[in-house]
Amino acid sequence: MPRLAVAVAPIGLAAALGLGALASAETSTPHSVDAATQPVGVQSPSPALTPAAPETRAPIALAPSAPAAVPAAPAAPQADEKAEKKPEEAEKKAESKPAEVVPQAVTKSLPVNYEAQVTGYWCGPAATRIAMSSKTGELPSQTELAGLLGTTENGTDHVGQVADGLNKLLGPTGTQYVAKDLSSRQVSPEMKKELWDDTVRNIDGGKAMVANIVAPPGNQPPGYPSSQTIYHYVSIVGYDAEKNNVQIADPANFGGNKEYWLSLDQLTSLVQPRGYVA
Repeated sequence: MPRLAVAVAPIGLAAALGLGALASAETSTPHSVDAATQPVGVQSPSPALTPAAPETRAPIALAPSAPAAVPAAPAAPQADEKAEKKPEEAEKKAESKPAEVVPQAVTKSLPVNYEAQVTGYWCGPAATRIAMSSKTGELPSQTELAGLLGTTENGTDHVGQVADGLNKLLGPTGTQYVAKDLSSRQVSPEMKKELWDDTVRNIDGGKAMVANIVAPPGNQPPGYPSSQTIYHYVSIVGYDAEKNNVQIADPANFGGNKEYWLSLDQLTSLVQPRGYVA
C-alpha cells in the first residue's frame, strides 16, 4: 500500500508540471508575435501562425483592378450623346439643304403687236410681223415684208424665206431664227418633243415663232372654213405647261379668232407637212 502512494506522486508532479508548461505557453503567446524575441529553433504552437495576416495584403493589391473597369461605364453615355447629336446634325443639314423644288406648271404669253393680214395671201408677212414685234417695236409694213420675203399671190412658199427675212431685220438685236422643214418626216413623239422644246425655249427667251400649217377638214383651228384645206402661216406666242397647249396669234382672224390655244398634238400634226421657224 505505501508503494502506491510513491507511484502516484510522480504522476501528479508530471501533471502539475504539464499544467505549468501550458500556463507558461499561454502567457508567453502574446509575446511570441515579435520574431526578434522568439528563441531560435523553437516553433511556436499553431496559434502562433496567425501572423500570416500580412498575406491578406494580396487582396488589397488586387482591389485597384476593380476600378480599372469603371472607366468603361462612361462609354455608354458617350454613345448616347452621339446618338442624340445625330438627329441634331441631321436637322441642321436638313435646314441648310434647300428644300426640293417641284416644277410647277407655267403659262407664258408674249406681248405682241397683233395685226390681221391685209390680203388673202399675205399671211406669211403678217405672221412674220407679229413674231418680230416680240423683239422690237420698229416694225415694217406688211407690204415691205411681202417684198422682203418674196411673197406672191401664191403666198410665201417656204419657211426658209421667213427665217431669212427675220434674221435680216432682227440681226442688230442679236436674234437668230432657224427654219425647220418637217415635210420629209412623219409625226412622231420625237417631232412633238422637238416642237415643244423649241416653243418653251423661244417663248422663255422672249422670242415668238412662226408656223406654216396645213389644216384639212376635220383637223382645223377654231373658225376655219370646215370644207376647205387651208394653207396658212400663224405665230406661236405662248405655251401652257400644265395642259401642253400652245398659244396662237392668227393673222387670218377666222370667225374673230385672232388668238386661241391648240394642243401640242394638234399643232404637231398641222406643221408636219411644212414646218416652222424657231
